[in-house]
Amino acid sequence: MINENTSKSNKLLEILSTRKSKYIVGTILLSGIGITLPRIFHILAGSTAGATFLPMHIAILIAALTFGLTSSVIVASSSVICSYLLTGMPTLARLPYMIIELLIYAVLLSLFNKKFKSYISLTLTIVLGRILYAGVLFAAVNIFDLQTYGISVMESIIAGLPGIAIQLALVPIISKTLKEGLKLND
Repeated sequence: MINENTSKSNKLLEILSTRKSKYIVGTILLSGIGITLPRIFHILAGSTAGATFLPMHIAILIAALTFGLTSSVIVASSSVICSYLLTGMPTLARLPYMIIELLIYAVLLSLFNKKFKSYISLTLTIVLGRILYAGVLFAAVNIFDLQTYGISVMESIIAGLPGIAIQLALVPIISKTLKEGLKLND
């Protein structure tokens, strides 16, 4: 009996130690963090914490640097949709724009990270992501005559400066630590 349990335990460890399993489990955990972290920020710092600290962005950016495009796209879309379904945040008016915004960051950072170091990739993503997102808002309002959720890109950049600083300070370090700990660089 003990030998059989040890064999099953070793088999499970072998399965979980594969690269694919690490990506799947990492993606699921980062999706959970993408849902939980904004909630924590809202509880601790109030209703404007999301716009100020950009907590949902953190999980997506870590996924992009650590696991790449597929993972970051899954984390971006699942975090926003599940967060809305579970907590009502973001609001329904903001939901499609938040999905688009986070998908922009997921794709850009995943692509830039293939060519540049993480800090350069992240900086380029933040700058170009805001420009592309401004284009999305412009198109929504001026071309498609859609309603937006009432914030300009400049207002969101200014409000989100603390979050951008957190992203630049922590995301590359967390990603590097995860890659090394999970032995993904091999």
